[in-house]
Amino acid sequence: MDRLRIIGGRRLEGSVRIAGAKNAALPVLAACLLSPEPVTLTNIPRVSDVETMLGVLRTYGVRIERPRPDMLVINAADLAALDTPWDVVRKMRATVLVLGPLLARFGKARVSLPGGCAIGARPVDLHLKALSALGASIRVEGGTIIADAPEGLRGGRIVFGSPSVGATETALMAATLAHGETEIINPAREPEIIDLVECLQAMGADIEGAGTHRLVVRGPTRFRAASHEVLPDRIEAGTYAIAAAITGGFLELTGARLEHIASVAEALERAGARVWPGDRGLIVQGDGRAKAVDITTEPYPGFPTDLQAQFMALMAVADGASVLRETVFENRFMHVPELVRLGADVRLQGTTAFVRGVPALKGAQVMATDLRASVSLVLAGLVAEGETIVNRVYHLDRGYEEIDVKLRRCGADIERIAG
Repeated sequence: MDRLRIIGGRRLEGSVRIAGAKNAALPVLAACLLSPEPVTLTNIPRVSDVETMLGVLRTYGVRIERPRPDMLVINAADLAALDTPWDVVRKMRATVLVLGPLLARFGKARVSLPGGCAIGARPVDLHLKALSALGASIRVEGGTIIADAPEGLRGGRIVFGSPSVGATETALMAATLAHGETEIINPAREPEIIDLVECLQAMGADIEGAGTHRLVVRGPTRFRAASHEVLPDRIEAGTYAIAAAITGGFLELTGARLEHIASVAEALERAGARVWPGDRGLIVQGDGRAKAVDITTEPYPGFPTDLQAQFMALMAVADGASVLRETVFENRFMHVPELVRLGADVRLQGTTAFVRGVPALKGAQVMATDLRASVSLVLAGLVAEGETIVNRVYHLDRGYEEIDVKLRRCGADIERIAG
């Protein structure tokens, strides 16, 4: 397995191009299964999770062309199989997103329960309840989800007790081919949801209410050929913004949108950094040692759970004590022992982390456990004294496009060591 070797102490300065959002690209790719017409997608990130999803699509006989690295043409006119085996889906959870489109288009689907990062029980029951509300018969046998709707899906009312991004995506996609009107109450409002809606609308879907507490989908859709540009990755943008703050650096994040990371920008400014819009994206400037601030993760537009680990790395070297509360995933502190290995002072109590900033971290061998934990260790390594080795960086490659290359261009002393 590849490793990253980092020598800390370098101030970051330069420009970083923010790639397309992985968490938007995956549902958009799944949505292509709904239509027999070609869909052209641009600003696709070059990360392993996207390659995994493309592998899933290929198992069905989907034709995929890649005119350039960030562009895909997806043609799902002729599908050869409707089963999604375990050896394909085990690598990530987002593969469950193919269930809704396959069921809606063909009236049946079989998808193995998915794998992915081990950051707590992220059940698929909300996906299944949404499909049941549209008239599907669902059962789980031997680790496989079996869904049937022989007469087709029908419009219905789906109410989420709490917003779920994945379940909202499943409901949206399935409802485009359901007969009649579907109402989705309390859906997720993340930018990635709006991006999916815009893609489905380009494909011909009639959807209202994106970004609000109520979505209305009128089906069935007569799909047409379409083009869609995936929005920039707000988690990647937030990660590099924290990298600028932790190193006292100055970074231009080209393509980043302030409205997508407003809660993160506000927390960084409380910590002493500056964040402002530029001609091509965002500018982030660190200013000496960060000040300790408290955060609580929440659904969008609150502070993202996907940036909690990165922010903890910043707080580990901040002046003072901070409290980080995790309200989205119950087991998203697996990076803490590895940060402690670097010298961080972190105490856990349930879903709350108490962090007392230290003057300096010390380089060490650390082990990545999931995608966002991995990048928090990279950020810590950027300021740790001496050498830090981050092992198992295949996690990083799932969601960050050439992170070592991008950091090195901005002055970091970082290299990838082949495993």
